[in-house]
Amino acid sequence: QVQLVESGGGLVQAGGSLRLSCAASGDIFRSYFMGWYRQAPGTQRELVASITSGGTTNYVDSVKGRFTISRDNAKNTVYLQMNRLKPEDTAVYYCNAKRIIAYWGQGTQVTVSS
Repeated sequence: QVQLVESGGGLVQAGGSLRLSCAASGDIFRSYFMGWYRQAPGTQRELVASITSGGTTNYVDSVKGRFTISRDNAKNTVYLQMNRLKPEDTAVYYCNAKRIIAYWGQGTQVTVSS
């Protein structure tokens, strides 16, 4: 079993930056496929960025060139660096860990003001 705790959300002006962190505990972190999802009110949860156990990354088109996902296996932590934030990035951001079973964090709110 894996426990995930996100942090780093907040309120930022458009054009600003935030770094989200997701600390994992309870299992072999380095073997997990990690992802950051987001969900805005009235919308479906979408996968924003992902990183494999080998370090391969993938991004949804709307964040390419602005967001960077990374992982530190020594610290059991995955990060999402978000630059040049836009109001449409406003959402609750969730960390996800998946190997056979998927686990979710509690979410952290990101609000970008125009």
